[in-house]
Amino acid sequence: MSPTWNRLIRFVAADSKVYYGEPVIADVEVTVDKLLENGSLEAKVITGDVLSNSAVVTDQIVKVSQLLSPLSLEQVPVIKCVGLNYKAHIAEGGRTPPPYPSIFVKPKHCLADPFEDIPITKIAHETLDYEGELTIVIGKTGKNIHISEVAEYIAGYTVGNDVSNRKWQRDPKYAGGVPQWCFSKGFDKFAPIGPVIVSTKILGDRPGLDLTTRVNGEVRQSTNTSDLLFHVPEIVSFISQGTTLEKGTVIMTGTPAGVAMGMKEPRYLNNGDLVEVEIKGIGKVANHMAYEN
Repeated sequence: MSPTWNRLIRFVAADSKVYYGEPVIADVEVTVDKLLENGSLEAKVITGDVLSNSAVVTDQIVKVSQLLSPLSLEQVPVIKCVGLNYKAHIAEGGRTPPPYPSIFVKPKHCLADPFEDIPITKIAHETLDYEGELTIVIGKTGKNIHISEVAEYIAGYTVGNDVSNRKWQRDPKYAGGVPQWCFSKGFDKFAPIGPVIVSTKILGDRPGLDLTTRVNGEVRQSTNTSDLLFHVPEIVSFISQGTTLEKGTVIMTGTPAGVAMGMKEPRYLNNGDLVEVEIKGIGKVANHMAYEN
């Protein structure tokens, strides 16, 4: 699809109301999170269905007080994810490259705002891990999408963190004999995304962007998304085979090397740790881990 906007944010304005908007950006090198930090982020209000060509970018400009997930819980039917999709990450996990994309699902209630604390349920405190990911947003419902037509179905891209618990994913005492992914990655708020959706008009259908994940300021992951084993067109076409991809579907494309699980001595996340995932040209999500009792 070709949305009427170039960039889409959902936000709380100075009047405490929630809006959708096109951020006012004078310098494309300055992302919306940086503008928010210095108190200068403004947006043109968007009315109508933001994932349709009928959406209208108005001339009404409002001040942004808080950035929310670019789509609301009601707009996202499901979060689909790709595992083992960077060559170095496959190697650090001791796996061989899969012949096709490895797909799993996170429930929609995993969705979280780009800067909110992530509540970590008690059973997930141990072996908590991060996965910084380029994230696709589907803008038009489709099925059996040909690889040459994928761009018509994508609204744009955002940043995501596929928060994961490795004990429930891979430890046979908890996961059984075969690693399982959905429960271990499917806890509420385990998928913060944002701070903006940048359209394909700007980034195209195979974006090559620098991705960096930091934990408490320390770089843990650093790569370029051009190193994806299966890139955006292959992913979308593959998972639409015999399966309806609904408008608003969020697709996390996989994580690069550098996750805690892959370290010789894993450095898993602890209560209060700050995880930042930043992709050049899009911005960052930054979330503290908040252990629940």
